[in-house]
Amino acid sequence: MNIILIPNQGGRYNTYRLGSKFLVLVSIVGVFIMAGVLSAGYYYGRFEAGVEGGPPVIISALKGELMDQRQSIDEARRTTSENIDALAMRLGRLQSHVIRLDALGDRLTKMAHLDKGEFDFTTQPAQGGPENETHEESKSVDALSFTATLDSLTDQLDNRAQQLALLETMLMNRGLQDEVVPAGRPIKSGWLSSYFGMRTDPFTGKNERHKGLDFAGKLGSDVVAVASGVITWAGRRYGYGNLVEINHGNGYSTRYGHNDKVNVKVGDAVKKGQIIAKMGSTGRSTGPHVHFEVLHNGKQVDPMSYIRTSQR
Repeated sequence: MNIILIPNQGGRYNTYRLGSKFLVLVSIVGVFIMAGVLSAGYYYGRFEAGVEGGPPVIISALKGELMDQRQSIDEARRTTSENIDALAMRLGRLQSHVIRLDALGDRLTKMAHLDKGEFDFTTQPAQGGPENETHEESKSVDALSFTATLDSLTDQLDNRAQQLALLETMLMNRGLQDEVVPAGRPIKSGWLSSYFGMRTDPFTGKNERHKGLDFAGKLGSDVVAVASGVITWAGRRYGYGNLVEINHGNGYSTRYGHNDKVNVKVGDAVKKGQIIAKMGSTGRSTGPHVHFEVLHNGKQVDPMSYIRTSQR
């Protein structure tokens, strides 16, 4: 193919010869140009059509998406608030448990006569240990593990509260038992002047069974109850002079004879260590003393074993 260029003012013309390869290249370039023009026209038309009908559709879609997001956020807030409220309620119950356990522990410390410095329920228990060189075994607590731990702690607190309450009851019963079982001497000052069992009677000189212990002392000195109980006798009785008898329950009763003065009356409730009479020499007596008897199920037993019990 030849191309001739002719100047405007009649000058010499030039002839250019184009080969077949050049023509093929030009054809390919032309095809690409036409394709680009057609594509641009197509997308331009689509854009124009979208601009006319698009904004309302796009805005509506965005509004719908925003509403969905707001609902999701509100739901998350509501769920979080409910979970926090539930945890707060459980935390409040646990705090109440701890307060009750602290109070109960303090009472048990006093009842058991323990050193408060050893069991101080107002401070955290002493704990410790070396820090791990690596933290491979350390893991953050997830929500499920936290809830499970909280449930376990609640169960443990309930169980400990029941055990401590049972222990308190046992200690109280033991304390009451200690109060009503005869133990100790019936006098604050004085000395043992006659034992339980066979002895020479000071009036007849014969061997006779002495059914109690005699504690001698100063006239008018204090005679005290060796256990808590109820007065069942307070007055004159043959051989005993002025007698006080106390029923302690569980088959136990005690007698205090030869008193100069009786400070109680029948029906009175007395405590262990309370002054019930003044030492005298009334009745069958050779001098100021208290004749002390311990009866178990109606029979006189040796009071010495109960006095020794209080000295252990």
